[in-house]
Amino acid sequence: MEEKENRKKAGTRNIKGTVPEEDRPREKAKKHGFGSLSTAELLAILLRVGTPGESVVDLCQRILRDNDDKLYLIARKGINNLVKNYHGIGEVKAIEILAALELARRYQQEEFEERYKITSSDEAYQYLRPRMEHLDHEEMMVVLLNHAKQVEECVSVSSGGTAMTVADIKMILRPAIERLSSGIILAHNHPSDNPNPSAQDDRLTERVHQACKVMDIQLVDHIIVCRGGRYYSYNDHARLV
Repeated sequence: MEEKENRKKAGTRNIKGTVPEEDRPREKAKKHGFGSLSTAELLAILLRVGTPGESVVDLCQRILRDNDDKLYLIARKGINNLVKNYHGIGEVKAIEILAALELARRYQQEEFEERYKITSSDEAYQYLRPRMEHLDHEEMMVVLLNHAKQVEECVSVSSGGTAMTVADIKMILRPAIERLSSGIILAHNHPSDNPNPSAQDDRLTERVHQACKVMDIQLVDHIIVCRGGRYYSYNDHARLV
């Protein structure tokens, strides 16, 4: 306990000794708003104190550098990785960081919730991207659409390992049947970030396409989601005719 208190005091002294009060993240946010803070400074507010010889802002800058300045890569690391690799971050702090990143992801997701209309593969990708690109495993989702191509709901129907997910045609179509949806967009991610469909992806798409025809539901597209703006659209490649 005493050692923990000493670390805390040392981290606090490190910040106060090197950073003017008006430039400390909390004071800066109060005076100029959160938009004036760098990503490292925003993370520093969560961590609060640094470690001996390293201010909390410097610690956060190091975490960002280690992850190519990408928050989603930090989110992928998980609790144990943060605790193991960064002195000064315990389990509680790691949980707080990951909870904040999940809140940010959901905030971004909410922007698309109110009857978002999908009329192109790019719009479908932009809708799916915040839901899927951060995942370290393969997951399959179904976007339910009304007759005007407006989103009614997005449902996860299957979750697998790092290389594949097991899909059941009945599970894929069930939410669309229950909601009497006019159309669906099938989507899954490739954690490898290779957007090219596999032979298994092709077979699944054909099976879902045929099942949708029987149920009078339009399969609008099948999107393979990757990071960095990369995706594959079966519709764009004229493979849903």
